Amino acid sequence: MKRVFGFFVLAAMLLMTVNQADALSNRSKAAKGKVLFVVTSHSEKGSTGEKTGYYLSEVSHAWKVLVNAGYEIDFVSPKGGEAPVDGFDLSDPVNKAFWENATYKAKISNTLKPSEVKVRDYVAIYFAGGHGTMWDFADNKELQRLTRQIYEKNGVVGAVCHGPSGLVNVKLSNGKYLVEGKRVNSFTDAEEKALKMETVVPFMLETEMRKRGAKFENSEMWQPHVTVDGLLVTGQNPASAKGVALEMVKLLNGKK
Repeated sequence: MKRVFGFFVLAAMLLMTVNQADALSNRSKAAKGKVLFVVTSHSEKGSTGEKTGYYLSEVSHAWKVLVNAGYEIDFVSPKGGEAPVDGFDLSDPVNKAFWENATYKAKISNTLKPSEVKVRDYVAIYFAGGHGTMWDFADNKELQRLTRQIYEKNGVVGAVCHGPSGLVNVKLSNGKYLVEGKRVNSFTDAEEKALKMETVVPFMLETEMRKRGAKFENSEMWQPHVTVDGLLVTGQNPASAKGVALEMVKLLNGKK
């Protein structure tokens, strides 16, 4: 009987040790900070009748990198609530892993409103693309405010593909545009024309970036391209999402 009792005591002590280790690990990860992902609330491509939304791989591939690096992610959209999704391809294993993750599926199904975001909680902000962003990112004053405040407290700002539409009108406290004089990229005018969307979207993103004084750079169409300028990280297209997140992690971890 004493042996059995001793066995259960030992097992209980081991379980406590494992739980304590897990708790310490979780606290360590949480201590790294939180990243705010911005996704669109817009679900229509102009008057075409075609559906759109945030592009799934631009969320999932960045999500995987940042979560694996120990960062927690929250989601915000212009309207809050469930965000429309585009590029829904579960043959992509990263998309599938994200979509089947109960915690994050719940978060993106119930995104925060900008007014609900507490800037002090976030070390970075990341604008995921998808054509929907072209209609509801650029003129959203609350998203501009969040971006400015995170950037000006030395937070990292990332954006990919059409996500940089959320940066074109962001002004800093000194009155200058965030992208002015910065090396940036985004979905290119050539890529937009190749999709025959140049007369559908409300503006051409590359053109607008140049108007704001950005030093625009890019690779050939559909090729990954990531640009880093200080605390600003931008990517050209869906193939660039992982690269943007990797550069954000380097900045967040102080390696650059």
